[in-house]
Amino acid sequence: MLICPQCKFENPNSNKFCQSCGTSLTHKVCPECSTDDVPVNALRCHNCGTECGTVFWAIIAKETTAKALGVEGDVAEKGDEGDEGNEGNEGNEGNEGNQGAISSGSPLSASSEITLVSYLDSQDRYQLLDPLPAQRETANITDVGVRVLDCQPYQISPIEAILTSQQSDLLTASVEASGIPHLAKLYIALQCQGQPWIPPIHDAWQQGDMQVVIIEDRSHWQPLLDLWQEETTSSFKILHWCYEMTQLWALLEPVGCLQSLLDLSNLRLDEDQTLALQRLYVESSNSEPVTESLEDAEAQISAIPEQPLTIQALGRVWQALFRQSQRTQFGPVVQMLGDLELGKIQTIAQLRSRLEEISLELETLPSATLPPIKEKNTAVPTILQSDEPEDIITKIDDMPTVVLAMQLSSLEDAGRTDVGRQRHHNEDYFGIETKIHKLELPKSQVLQGHGLYILCDGMGGHAGGEIASELGVSTLRQYFQEHWISNQLPTEDSIREAVFLANEAIYKLNQQDARSGVGRMGTTLVMLLIQDTQAAVAHVGDSRLYRLTRKRGLEKVTVDHEVGQREITRGLEASIAYARPDAYQLTQALGPRDKNSINPDVGFFEINEDTLLLLASDGLSDNDLIETHWQTHLEPLLSSGANLERGVTELIDLANQHNGHDNITGIIVRAKVRPNLES
Repeated sequence: MLICPQCKFENPNSNKFCQSCGTSLTHKVCPECSTDDVPVNALRCHNCGTECGTVFWAIIAKETTAKALGVEGDVAEKGDEGDEGNEGNEGNEGNEGNQGAISSGSPLSASSEITLVSYLDSQDRYQLLDPLPAQRETANITDVGVRVLDCQPYQISPIEAILTSQQSDLLTASVEASGIPHLAKLYIALQCQGQPWIPPIHDAWQQGDMQVVIIEDRSHWQPLLDLWQEETTSSFKILHWCYEMTQLWALLEPVGCLQSLLDLSNLRLDEDQTLALQRLYVESSNSEPVTESLEDAEAQISAIPEQPLTIQALGRVWQALFRQSQRTQFGPVVQMLGDLELGKIQTIAQLRSRLEEISLELETLPSATLPPIKEKNTAVPTILQSDEPEDIITKIDDMPTVVLAMQLSSLEDAGRTDVGRQRHHNEDYFGIETKIHKLELPKSQVLQGHGLYILCDGMGGHAGGEIASELGVSTLRQYFQEHWISNQLPTEDSIREAVFLANEAIYKLNQQDARSGVGRMGTTLVMLLIQDTQAAVAHVGDSRLYRLTRKRGLEKVTVDHEVGQREITRGLEASIAYARPDAYQLTQALGPRDKNSINPDVGFFEINEDTLLLLASDGLSDNDLIETHWQTHLEPLLSSGANLERGVTELIDLANQHNGHDNITGIIVRAKVRPNLES
């Protein structure tokens, strides 16, 4: 089936347009020049030349790689001509003559020749963008990695279908029953732990004794070594990366993938300079690290010894990073690396403790008053060893939670409201008020963010609901302009007082106009307050706050004030509670009654990783719209390069397609953080 890139509707493979929203399933829009007739199987835009194809990294693994590939001699380089030759080939027909394809059930023979238009699979889906290595180049390695173009990007893969279950108990059975290659099972197991360090898996299949695994392409991500050697990179940041490697060690050791940490070219950084792996390397008795991109031989860590790897190997990685970057090691690090080599540091817990001590020493230096590295639990999680990847899924413990001193690096927002498709007027109202103070010096940078975000969904008929929602927003804004004057969040009592004042303003207006019963106007409220990395939320009614991070996924922060939810808290099953005819009737709202009838929920949380926050009226959140589409419409907005204005517009458009029965309002806030390198 074809999954629509816009609304995620499932379409038959023969469809050229989405049956639900009409989006083209054969052409796409170039992100650079907005040309709208670029074939979905094209690597580059035919108008401006921008690479806009869906590119993945393919791993082809076998016990003896050269025999598996059947490659003899060099492979011709592919150029732009090869790419252009496929751009007009919608449906990828006419490639029967492709002798270079690795077809299911037909491994390459020794006489096979890889041509300019070659595919990894018999369905001609994954087109090779890099030449496969010659036999002499694969004599000592167990697999090869190449970039491939997905020529059927809207076709859901079996792996994706399994992962969408999002249920670990069903996932294990599905993985076992599907004949998925062993290497792919490792990616699935680690991906289920929600670790951004590991590239997500897209597809995989077994061909005899050869495995093909398709993962996210990170070959263009910045190598760790590049930033390690920059003079502007602080010692604290280097310690932070070392600490992340200890976390990765604990994650990779149970699955036999520690070799992934020992190849410098495999250590990459994402856009926020967080450590990540380009791919996984599985340890074996006769394998060596693949260092394809580093010219200096010192970057190659020695082959895996017959004995199990110890954390001494991690120390040698750090030594190689210092050596390759020509960066001077500072005293405490020299001592730590020496103790590692001598075996005086034997466990990950001891190594983390030493890193904390070094951080404390740096804090006392005049040139770098740095906060110490801390964690709630320094013990390494106990994980049962097992050869079966399905055991990994169920037995990997959560990694110890590291609490680093963080600071805000950026705070951005966008809001929009829409009348919807069935209403004649808009009773929603929102307000955004932010203040950013930035101080940047040659050796330090401080950003202080102060944000107030208010969303109200009015009720009470024409004019009434509009008045209530606008009055609620203006009252709250005025209150915090007068009472939120320091660099600290308002207290819970202060926030509750503000909500009560907004309720009182609307209630008095109802009394003055002698409104009664259903004629009394009111409004829901969801409000977010941000001060640097601290946040507070208050809400009344069924407008919601969602929080999204890469590690934790989507979370609904607020709980609706409605009859069905009230019955659930009283012990009733959800299916019974929401079978009531009044299940969605509000139990609280601002304005209809005095302050004794409302009890706003107020909560606080810390922003300690890059976070996307969404305030939504029920016109946006109804029918589980956010829960269903967050991976396509919210998760991409975590990226610094994503446009929030466009993102909130696309979210409103999505709500109009699937809901549209009510007014639709959304506010998106993107808060990005980094380790606090200043005092």
